[in-house]
Amino acid sequence: MKKDIHPTEYRLVAFKDMSNGHTFITRSTVDTKETETIDGVEYPVYKLEISNTSHPFYTGKTKLVDTAGRVDKFMSRYGKHMENRKK
Repeated sequence: MKKDIHPTEYRLVAFKDMSNGHTFITRSTVDTKETETIDGVEYPVYKLEISNTSHPFYTGKTKLVDTAGRVDKFMSRYGKHMENRKK
């Protein structure tokens, strides 16, 4: 293995799921500019679109909230085809 290619300076970082507001703290080397105070301690914050608390595989929910509108785009393109198929 090559030496000195892995980071050595890990720090506690708060990862925040933006879809449901869940925050968890773990060690990471990710660069962040924003901070947030949790339990009286200030942590750098990295924002996530989805985590295990909001992903349908882990939550058991079948529908995912789509922030980019991909489901609407699909339905506008193929909605008529799906309706004709049901008949």
